Amino acid sequence: MVKSNTSVLGILFPNSYDSLVPELVNVRLMASIPFASRYRLIDFPLSSMTNCNINNISVVVNNNYHSLMDHLASGREWDLVRKNGGLNIFPPYAEKASKPYTGRVGALASLLEFLVDQKEKYVAMTDTNTVMNFDFKAMLKSHMESGADVTVAYNQQELPTGLLNSPATEQSYYYTFDIENGRIVKIYVNSKASGVQNFSMNTFIVERELLIDLINTAFVRGQEYFERDVLLPQLNKLNVQAYKYDGYIARICDMKSYFDENMRLLDDYNLDALFARSPIYTKIRDDNPTRYIAGAKIQNVMAADGCIIEGDVENSILFRGVKVAKGAKVKNCILMQDTVVEAGCNIEYLITDKNVIISAGKEMKGTDTFPVYIGKLQTV
Repeated sequence: MVKSNTSVLGILFPNSYDSLVPELVNVRLMASIPFASRYRLIDFPLSSMTNCNINNISVVVNNNYHSLMDHLASGREWDLVRKNGGLNIFPPYAEKASKPYTGRVGALASLLEFLVDQKEKYVAMTDTNTVMNFDFKAMLKSHMESGADVTVAYNQQELPTGLLNSPATEQSYYYTFDIENGRIVKIYVNSKASGVQNFSMNTFIVERELLIDLINTAFVRGQEYFERDVLLPQLNKLNVQAYKYDGYIARICDMKSYFDENMRLLDDYNLDALFARSPIYTKIRDDNPTRYIAGAKIQNVMAADGCIIEGDVENSILFRGVKVAKGAKVKNCILMQDTVVEAGCNIEYLITDKNVIISAGKEMKGTDTFPVYIGKLQTV
């Protein structure tokens, strides 16, 4: 049993950027989108926090959260079943002041009474649309050494094409920075700049009492977004420091990026870069190991437990319980939990949601630039 880090409270925002992947969030929210054959997106920031001994974690949900609550349950897999702290899920209307929110300010405003009652000195906050194995201890150390009021994590990369072209960015803002001597001196909202940018990861550390004051003021003024409405106008007043992250990161900003970021993990180098630093925990299903039946041909496949493979599978991600019948051919596909590919099928560049059936003899092909998505419980 690890010792609790009583100085840091964790907060996760599972609905942030839902609008970027409307197909995948039709029956769930961003945080519970399946990823890497057996995980959900929330597993990565949640595990990163618990691995850094942050054991008082709040998840502020907005809507469509049934699948997330089913996945997290009591938080046992993340060692968050505790008398004090542990995992706290805040749905809308859970408290008198709680209601559906638009931005991070509204989400935090619904937690103000809870925040006032907590004992931790610092708050670590992050979204769930980034896949990373993050070291919150190192970020906290940097925050304390710099004397910052707020520290914001960023990485350096070109802005994703899917994000630049998405009409949903009118509601889902992203941010880039100008940095001087470690301090953020300018914040750009939805920049279209080319080349490598200082790209915000929407990951913050701030003192709890300061956060309460900032959110109280912002909420009274009708403000909604933490970076745009709270930090940007006060860059001269607040010491907002930048924390550079050099580790592995995957951003889900459209269906194409979801497909590509899953496929990147078929490369052992990327797989090690994501998982080697510390373990990532997830809900246990207690299924049998994957069975490869005689005659099956497998090449470069990530397969979770419970799969039964009799056909040919190449360059694909298979989630728990996927069945590929004899004579079926699967190439460059992401097949979510309990998908069935019947005999004689030939599929390529497909993303199937949970419990999809591809009936016998069907041929379906997307392309690398436009993978075809099939919704949950559909029979083709």
